[in-house]
Amino acid sequence: MNLDITEIDGACHCGTVRFHVRLTDGLRTARRCNCSYCRMRGAVAVSANLDDIRITQGEDALSLYQFGTKTAKHYFCSRCGIYTHHQRRSNPNQYGVNVACLDGLSPFDFDEVTVNDGVHHPADGGQHPRTFGMLRFERT
Repeated sequence: MNLDITEIDGACHCGTVRFHVRLTDGLRTARRCNCSYCRMRGAVAVSANLDDIRITQGEDALSLYQFGTKTAKHYFCSRCGIYTHHQRRSNPNQYGVNVACLDGLSPFDFDEVTVNDGVHHPADGGQHPRTFGMLRFERT
């Protein structure tokens, strides 16, 4: 897998929503989160600046979900339900982009992925470690 990918196309499951993205540091920013929403969503996300994602098709089909502080904005296809990207609470100047939506990539391409501690989010105060653990995948 080429961790240095800088630009790539992506789409939701049904292909209604399509986009082009320039990543901030290739695939090196891959991570998951253990907050209540991300635990259920289960996606691996990589980083892009807000100006570096361009919806090329289906922008009208994107739906928005927010909860809690309503700082993060989670976007998903209103037809197939697949999460494509979200504006981060930890850095509102960035999007997290669902790796599974990127052409030719899968979350199972990563041997390990950092899991951030979203339960004890730094924006909630206190001194908590940002990393909760590592998620490892071993092929059989």
